[in-house]
Amino acid sequence: RMIEIRKQNPAFGLGSYTELPSTNPAVIAFLRETTLPEGGDDLVLCVHNFSRFAQPTELDLQAYSGTHPVELIGGVRFPAIGELPYLLTLAGHGFY
Repeated sequence: RMIEIRKQNPAFGLGSYTELPSTNPAVIAFLRETTLPEGGDDLVLCVHNFSRFAQPTELDLQAYSGTHPVELIGGVRFPAIGELPYLLTLAGHGFY
C-alpha cells in the first residue's frame, strides 16, 4: 500500500524538501513539493513522532490557509488550515 501511495505522489521522490519548525522536539515535520507534468502541484506534508509515547505538536501552516490536509493512507480529510498554528497529536511512533 505504501508503494502505491508513493507512486501516486511524485513529490516523495522528486520534490523539494522543506523542514517545518515543530513545537515538540520529538516530532519532525517537512513538506515535499513538485510540479506535475500535466499541470498543478503535488504537495505532501509529512509528520513523524520519534517518541514511543503520544506527542502533540503545532505547525505553522499559515501559507496554506483554507486548505484541508488529507491523510494519504485512509483518505481522511482533516480540518481546514487557518491563521493559527495547526495542532496535531500523533500516537507513539505515529506518522501522517
